[in-house]
Amino acid sequence: MLKEFAAVTQVYLVTGYTDLRRGIDGLAEVVQGKLELDPYSQALFLFCGRRRDRLKALLWEGDGFLLLYKRLDNGSFRWPRNETEVKQLTEQQIKWLFEGLELEQPKAIKPGKRGSLY
Repeated sequence: MLKEFAAVTQVYLVTGYTDLRRGIDGLAEVVQGKLELDPYSQALFLFCGRRRDRLKALLWEGDGFLLLYKRLDNGSFRWPRNETEVKQLTEQQIKWLFEGLELEQPKAIKPGKRGSLY
């Protein structure tokens, strides 16, 4: 369990609300059917319920799926409502998500562009 968590190459946030009564097979079907992504890739897929205080994560570990579940005692996740897309997250966006912040911080310092000298 969690043997391949360090090997996660991408983290995808499944926008909109997901019925969290779904188990591994149901969430893998969403990834494969609706999003047209490979649930067997080394990616972590994040799903959120309507109340936004719970999320599930799906990860393929090579010999089986790992399903993680988190419920907040206080507060809610800032989850994009558009139900037709999936967002690939950066490390900073993952931190913001778990701190209860918006994924896009307009006042954050943006990464610089290579080759742009003054």
